[in-house]
Amino acid sequence: MSTEAPVNSSNRIKNFLIAIVAIALGVALFLGLKTDSTSVSLGELGKTAIPLEVAVSNGKPSLVEFYADWCTVCQKMTPDMAKLREKYNNNLNFVMLNVDNTKWLPEMLKYRVDGIPHFVFLGKQGETIAETIGDIPRTIMASNLEALIAGSTLPHIQGNGKTSQFSAPVATEGNQDDPRSHGSQVVN
Repeated sequence: MSTEAPVNSSNRIKNFLIAIVAIALGVALFLGLKTDSTSVSLGELGKTAIPLEVAVSNGKPSLVEFYADWCTVCQKMTPDMAKLREKYNNNLNFVMLNVDNTKWLPEMLKYRVDGIPHFVFLGKQGETIAETIGDIPRTIMASNLEALIAGSTLPHIQGNGKTSQFSAPVATEGNQDDPRSHGSQVVN
């Protein structure tokens, strides 16, 4: 019987130490996650962004980001965008437009937003310089922003070119050469 008591005591000490280590690891993990979550969120970036109306009229170039809170790529880019905003905020407007807000539907149509994040680079007078869609590494985005601020060609984006005005001809009845007729004939 005397041999069982030391074994029991040894197990209790071992279990106690395991419990202490588990609690310490749990606290460390909790604090680690908590400090990581204090970084800027996508929602905070959106709330503190320059309003579009101000950006197109204050004489500074702008970066407009179309985003959504549920967009995983937008969320992934948030820390980089926050750092870029901190670095270039004095020389550049950062505008964030949430595609889930129907208020921005005219802008979504204007810039043909069909994927997010969708970035629009605007010149000092609010004119469109270039657009791009998707995940952009911070160094690439920084190079483009520096060029935008300097008023030079963006190195990593093809700019929008000028387009010709197109007016579709009005089909006259019986005109079988009209491509919109799809081969059908008009019967009089």
